[in-house]
Amino acid sequence: MIYTTEVHMSPGGSGHQHIASVRWRNPTSGETGENTRAEMVTWINDGGDARVRDDHGNDVRVRVIDASPAYIQTYADGVPTDNLLWLPRY
Repeated sequence: MIYTTEVHMSPGGSGHQHIASVRWRNPTSGETGENTRAEMVTWINDGGDARVRDDHGNDVRVRVIDASPAYIQTYADGVPTDNLLWLPRY
């Protein structure tokens, strides 16, 4: 499992489909990294577990939205949320 910690947006975009890349942290190993949206889509589709920790300390799961191109978005209790969009930008 990894926690997404920051997002980089495509120029001129502000929605989930404009997330170009993300930075993340593995809480178990301490490893950090950065991946493109396409790499994250593939990793999650292959069984990877990405999450965002909200302001209340809750884990919110990152899911793949099957679009063209596919993108990522958080879901809490089966409802789409904006947790990724609330993360710091880089």
